[in-house]
Amino acid sequence: MPPLSWATSWTEWTLAPIPLIATVWGAGLYVVGVRTLHRRGDRWPVGRSIAWGAGMAAFYWATSSGFAAYDDTLLSAHMVQHMVLSMLVPLSLALGAPVTLALRTLPRAPRRWLLAVLHSRVAKVLSFPPLTFALYVLSPWALYFTGWYDASLRSDYIHEMMHLHLVLVGSLFFWPIVGVDPLPGRVSHPFRVLLTVLTLPFHAFLGVTIMGQTTLLGGEHYRALRDGPMASWLPDMRADQQLAGGILWGAGDLVGLVFFVILFAQWVRSSMKEAEREDRRLDRLEARAAAQEAARAEAQAEATE
Repeated sequence: MPPLSWATSWTEWTLAPIPLIATVWGAGLYVVGVRTLHRRGDRWPVGRSIAWGAGMAAFYWATSSGFAAYDDTLLSAHMVQHMVLSMLVPLSLALGAPVTLALRTLPRAPRRWLLAVLHSRVAKVLSFPPLTFALYVLSPWALYFTGWYDASLRSDYIHEMMHLHLVLVGSLFFWPIVGVDPLPGRVSHPFRVLLTVLTLPFHAFLGVTIMGQTTLLGGEHYRALRDGPMASWLPDMRADQQLAGGILWGAGDLVGLVFFVILFAQWVRSSMKEAEREDRRLDRLEARAAAQEAARAEAQAEATE
């Protein structure tokens, strides 16, 4: 492969079958759902459609673009891919609210099946916040400090499954936190903020560990590449690993702050809606009390007459 550049990031695109199928079906079914709502006169927030489209585009870019073609050539390129798949894609897809869209557009029988899945014991276990938090923070350690990453460099199938794993684990953790879908495992806004903040030191610690360790990740694979025609432009393996650790550290903190801002905005919006509901409740109570007082006054007036 030629040296990584802006030009090659556009010319080295591939047609990986699994990402292509997932992107086409994910985007296509969402468009069908939105069009179904529009045909019957219902509205669907444009922002949700944009978020879903951005998530699917980010997924396809991270797995099939010219930049993604270097994910088994440069560890630093893989780390960018890792952060996009594990954080940006789950965030965008969660904000797209596909479960809500499905519940509003599916026929009666499939809707009952979906509701049964959402209320099943399996869904409750998989959305249990301590479990999803543990999966999210421990998966990268398992990926880079076991034989899993080396296996993904040797097998295209394991490589593709790793991509899906990053998206699924990220979605299990972040979907109940920032999503608007009626999923099990949803907790109060303060606890959501706490869970998001707790992920930041884990990314930082993992990044620093990768930067400072003497063992090279995928050392055999990357060393073999430097014995071939790409040796003239491939960077030093240790320098590339240090860059990869820095990307994991910095990008984790940056995207974590984006999550925090979104959570804070959702928290404020939820508080405002709760205040509006409380105002309406108090207005109804006040109106009811005024009506009762008027009725008593009228009854007293009739009694005196």
